[in-house]
Amino acid sequence: MAKDFYKTLGVARDASQDDIKKAFRTQAHKHHPDKGGEEAAFKEINEAYQVLGDEKKRAQYDQYGSAAFDPGGPFSAGQQGGGGFGGFGGFQQNINMEDLGDLFGDVFGFGGGRRGQQRAQGENIEADLSLTFEEAARGVDRDVELYKMVRCSHCSGGGGEPGAEKKTCETCKGAGQIAQTQRTVFGVMQTQRVCPECHGQGKSFTKRCSVCTGTGVHKERAHVRISVPAGIESGETLRVSGEGAAGLHGAPAGDLYLHIRVKPHPHFTRDGDDLVVKKDIGFTTAALGGEMAVETLDGKMTVDVPAGIQSGQVLRVRGKGLVHPRRSGKGDLLVEITVLTPKKLSKEQRRLLEELELS
Repeated sequence: MAKDFYKTLGVARDASQDDIKKAFRTQAHKHHPDKGGEEAAFKEINEAYQVLGDEKKRAQYDQYGSAAFDPGGPFSAGQQGGGGFGGFGGFQQNINMEDLGDLFGDVFGFGGGRRGQQRAQGENIEADLSLTFEEAARGVDRDVELYKMVRCSHCSGGGGEPGAEKKTCETCKGAGQIAQTQRTVFGVMQTQRVCPECHGQGKSFTKRCSVCTGTGVHKERAHVRISVPAGIESGETLRVSGEGAAGLHGAPAGDLYLHIRVKPHPHFTRDGDDLVVKKDIGFTTAALGGEMAVETLDGKMTVDVPAGIQSGQVLRVRGKGLVHPRRSGKGDLLVEITVLTPKKLSKEQRRLLEELELS
């Protein structure tokens, strides 16, 4: 029966090679037996990609159809001296394809192809950073002490003892990679992985660094200067690129993630970009209006009180709030009013209030 390889991968007949590769990756993850998929479907997906993933075979398929690749067909592996698409148990063909090694490294748990040549970046580091309310509001530069992997200063991260010569790696013969064979559902697959001796460099030192033993890193206390932007809030995370752990053998460092914790203020709270402060005023000021002194982060200022203000009302002072760390401008100062009612009155005060009520 003719097989529609395009339908198997879920791509159009005019799909690009990149689209075919992406579709193969998606379908392989979905139907892989180790992930709960069916072996038969996984086999069909592999068969389709073996043809469509090769431009020459794809052209032959487009002209003659899948029958051309059936056992005994003009383009079958048996006619070309190779193994066919038999059952998985009898599939003993050695595959040494960079594309498959790169594509299935994450499925089978091994690195290969171009991906295997990349040096592993250093680990990210997470830490808490405690700030005062004023520091979070205004921004601050802080020194953060970390105990982390740093680049070895003795060998400058290279891994060799100063003065030691470089030679061609005996393990990989200068290739930077070594072959690795694994038995998979495809059969026996040969992939490439980074050489453990030279770490992909193809060269090794005649003598390893005496401080880091050739890793290029060692652990020590380090001080990192951090610039905290004004207006940052408690619970936010500040990412500092390249200040995580140093990577092995000269690989780039990871990132530092600081979880911000802002200490409460005795007078102020915040509502987004607005600064909130509570203010008590006397009965007379509330009734007649007037002025009052109010604390801000920049010092005291005078605020007008309208006559007849009530407890619970809020006075808004524009532009006296907090800076937003990701946009221009500032929030407002919100003054929450509490009118204090006198607990004891003189006879004269009582008389005047009673007259005011009667009028």
